[in-house]
Amino acid sequence: MKNIAIRSGLLHASVRPDLGGAVEGLWLDAVPVLRSCAPGTLANVRHSACYPLVPFSNRVARAQLQWQGTSHPLVKNFGDEDHSIHGVGWLRPWQVLEVQEDSVMLSLEHTSDASWPFAFDASQIFRVKNNALEITMSITNQSAGDAPVGLGWHPYFTKRADTQLHFAASGKWEMGGDKLPTSRSASTGLAGACAALDIDNCFDGWAGLATLDDSLLRVRLASSLQRLVVFTAPGKDFIAVEPVSHINNALNQADPQALGIVVLGAGQSWQASMAIHVEKTR
Repeated sequence: MKNIAIRSGLLHASVRPDLGGAVEGLWLDAVPVLRSCAPGTLANVRHSACYPLVPFSNRVARAQLQWQGTSHPLVKNFGDEDHSIHGVGWLRPWQVLEVQEDSVMLSLEHTSDASWPFAFDASQIFRVKNNALEITMSITNQSAGDAPVGLGWHPYFTKRADTQLHFAASGKWEMGGDKLPTSRSASTGLAGACAALDIDNCFDGWAGLATLDDSLLRVRLASSLQRLVVFTAPGKDFIAVEPVSHINNALNQADPQALGIVVLGAGQSWQASMAIHVEKTR
């Protein structure tokens, strides 16, 4: 099964189990909510509307994981970058467990390998209802001992000429030339136009709500997660607004749990959720 269409009312989505359990497109009637392509045509998950971040988000510096006194070399998986990026879920096919008109459930079984040394099972449930796409992701540690875990999503929202983004936060992590965080400064979040925005930062103290408004759509992003990565630049037709559990490269910091990493014991599970609510503005 290549793509799976789910629909409720005017809101409809295309999900691609074969390409990283990604969302291929999301539309309200014919208006794209996320960066979208025709159902069944997506060839590269990096061009998708949204993909899962599991078992970590953003970068692990120089593809070297330091965990409980042991160094684990990881695979560099993002072109010529020197880091390991966004975990393994977005690069693996997911299995289809259940399909309904308005929902689909996918699963991923990961065994220890060069990309990630800890075995886990993950699932995603996609549901469209009440003009919202709701996604829940769960992960269970299948390793014999403790394992670090991070979750998130990487949605690419359509950026129109008049798109405005608003969200509240308490801090922002500055980025170095190597795309790794350098320092944290106080921040109230963002409120304003996106057309000229040039940003690639992780915000913490996020209240779990962000809104994007333009002349066609009003979009409300809600999540159980408490950090938000925002990426766009002038000339790009999208803005990535990514709910995540931890800051970039948290796995290699002195206290990763303080920065959002969750430690699961053998057999323990954890889940996160994200919802994208959409309505027309005209």
